[in-house]
Amino acid sequence: MHSPTQSMKAALVETIGGPFRMVERPRPVPGPGEVLVRIHASGVNPLDTKIRAGAAEHARHALPAILGLDLAGVVAAVGPEVTGFKPGDEVFGMTGGVGGIPGTLAEYAAVDARLLAIKPAALTMWEAAALPLVTITAWEGLVDRARIQPNQTLLVQGGAGGVGHVAVQIGRAFGARVFATGNASSAEVIRSLGAEPIDYATVPVQEQVARHTGGEGFDVVYDTGGGAILDASFLAVKRFGHVVSALGWGTHSLAPLSFKGATYSGVFTLAPLLTGIGRAHHGEILAQAAALAEAGKLRPRVDPRVFTLETVAEAHAAVAAGSAAGKVVVSVAA
Repeated sequence: MHSPTQSMKAALVETIGGPFRMVERPRPVPGPGEVLVRIHASGVNPLDTKIRAGAAEHARHALPAILGLDLAGVVAAVGPEVTGFKPGDEVFGMTGGVGGIPGTLAEYAAVDARLLAIKPAALTMWEAAALPLVTITAWEGLVDRARIQPNQTLLVQGGAGGVGHVAVQIGRAFGARVFATGNASSAEVIRSLGAEPIDYATVPVQEQVARHTGGEGFDVVYDTGGGAILDASFLAVKRFGHVVSALGWGTHSLAPLSFKGATYSGVFTLAPLLTGIGRAHHGEILAQAAALAEAGKLRPRVDPRVFTLETVAEAHAAVAAGSAAGKVVVSVAA
């Protein structure tokens, strides 16, 4: 039996689609460029449930493994060559749970310091753990690819969803006029984020373009749904506009884009974790997002239910069923 100073609890998944098993593991030791984080909260993404189900070929993570991409916590120790963090710092980041890197459903994780940023003081650990993956995905699309500008028209497809509700807030923070699709029940959420809601079920794309852009189309369209929603995004963008998608993996006709001289970008948020290339930029994005949070311009929607390591299966079930009212977060430590 390990002493309390050397061990930690973790939720382990051993087989595809299998249950979580609470195990005791040696506490990791941070290597060069790594920090040891005492995890307070772990955000649950739809991708986590797909990895567990063996339904995410793009997100390799051999089992048995500790899942969990997002964390918020406190730096417990720093490894050699780390200069940006010190013990006691409150941090957040998307740090593992894919590509063989141990995830965040554990009491501790040794993580690449480049992937972390100082947690915004305006947010709780619970709220901060909800942000990393969705914020990086939204930021890479809107800021890095589309280069969103003040007074541009932005259409977010799925504005009440995980990536979508953050994309709405980032678009607003950068001065865009934001519109967002959703169903009738999500209209109030979208409106509360500062966007004009569009009921995609009753308002066809052509009518959206006519009603909200005088027939010109939107300067930027951010697609979070893929498939037919991405096809609709190609129709909704204006001449010389830009479409960006976090789920652009299907087969699509580019004719609607080409006829308008419009451009397209894809976002693959996992690439730095899987390849090791570009990790510092993830930390930089989260630092800028933290500044928005401190200024009151970015706040996640978090499901009010409290889940723990012991009840993480229930958290996964809520996400997989689509029953969550906001991001599901697992409390790991008080």
